[in-house]
Amino acid sequence: MRARPRRHIPFILCAALAAASAYARAATVLGYWREPGGSVILISRCDQKLCVHIAMLSSRSPAATDSHNPDPELRSRPLCGLRIGAGFMEVDPQHAHGGQLYDPRSGHTYSGQMTAEDNLLHLRGYVGLPIFGRTATWVRASQPPPCPTPR
Repeated sequence: MRARPRRHIPFILCAALAAASAYARAATVLGYWREPGGSVILISRCDQKLCVHIAMLSSRSPAATDSHNPDPELRSRPLCGLRIGAGFMEVDPQHAHGGQLYDPRSGHTYSGQMTAEDNLLHLRGYVGLPIFGRTATWVRASQPPPCPTPR
């Protein structure tokens, strides 16, 4: 009796590779994110906590410097590369809280928390309690070119 070819092996192999790929892309707050204004933001580890930097400034950005900073001496610093968040504690790969977020559009600093779901990051900034805040949704982005160096 002749053995039948095993046609199900390629299917099983493809399913295993797809599962491994999905696992490799598991949601995490770390990485590059595009905020609604078009700028790309990097969330990375800083010592034992997480920080947030502007990795690429959108061409639609109304300013290239921190012109709304409450400290007049800081208003000329470039936004690209600026740390706008710090102190976030990573609860698990999808959640971080307890940090501070600086909004260069207004010059205000807020408490914050973040949650990653697939390719979305829900970032909540608030004053006092999270109920008194606003959530922005960012989309995962690829690594942008480095910020231009000032002349």
